[in-house]
Formats: sequence, C-alpha cells, structure tokens
Amino acid sequence: MLDNPQRILLVEDDTIFAEVITRSLEKRKFLVKHASSSEEALALIQSEGFEYAILDLNLGGETSLKLIPPLKKIISDIQILILTGYASIATAVEAIKLGADNYLAKPADADEIVFAMTNKNRPTTDDSTISNAGQPMSIGQLEWEHIQRVLMANDGNISATSRQLKMHRRTLQRKLQKKPKLN
Repeated sequence: MLDNPQRILLVEDDTIFAEVITRSLEKRKFLVKHASSSEEALALIQSEGFEYAILDLNLGGETSLKLIPPLKKIISDIQILILTGYASIATAVEAIKLGADNYLAKPADADEIVFAMTNKNRPTTDDSTISNAGQPMSIGQLEWEHIQRVLMANDGNISATSRQLKMHRRTLQRKLQKKPKLN
C-alpha cells in the first residue's frame, strides 16, 4: 500500500458486491471503509476523513441521496459518486443538484468506478441511461422516468410509490428490475 492512500467510503447494502468492489479498489491502492446503511456511513464520515464516497442509490429500500448534503457539509471537498442499478434522468439530476460529482449505472467494474470517481464534472453515464435530445423516448422509457420521479418524490419508499401510482407493489418491483431499452 502507498504511504498515504486515498480513502474511500463505500456505502452499499449488498455485502457480496461491497466485498468484490472493496478488494478491487484495494488492489488499485485505495483504502476502503464499508458502511451498509446511512447511519453507519454518517458515523464513519464523522470519525474518519475521506477523499471519495461511493453511494449505492438504493439502500435497503431507502435512497442514499439524503446522505449527500451531510457528507458535503462534513467534508466539503469530498468527491461523491452515485452508483445505481436504477439509473434514470430524474435521479441523476437530483443527485447532481444535491452535490454528487458523478453518477454511474450498474453493472460497473472497478476501472469504471475509479474513472468516474476521479474525473469530477465528467459524467460517465452512457447514452443508454440518458436519452439523446434528438431522439424521442419510447413508451417504456417514459414509464421508467415517471416511476423514477415518483419513487424519488417518495424518498425511495416502494410501498408509498406503488400506492401513488395505483400499482401493485410486486408489479412495481418487477418494473424497477427491468431497464427499458432505447426505442
């Protein structure tokens, strides 16, 4: 390890994914601390210094977006990367508005994560995540974006979102697991 490795706070509730990413980042000479909840993350950020934070958007049914303001308040120059399997325009815009420096859709390997994390103000979200301005969105994409906006308005609460959309909770969960294709 380097004498003064760069420190990363990884906030991820999927233990296996967290272990894999932690090992990969440590091979790249980063020092990684893992938190599986917002509470653990806040405790770590107050007791240790970090240059970077990687936040999984969906933490056990709640959104990690609420962590961005306190992270930036405690460590103003921390670089925050939102990592999500539920990529959408609405969540990307909200994350950036709150102070995230970048946004990356899963699946992503360690090289993509390091690039996204260390290249501030250079969004790494690919064209399939955010539609091109010249192309109209498909019905599936429009539905996906609407669901994401309502989910964000309900702070990531699946039950409240399903009630508001008048959709069965299981149906909503299935829709969230499928990312719509372009056109």
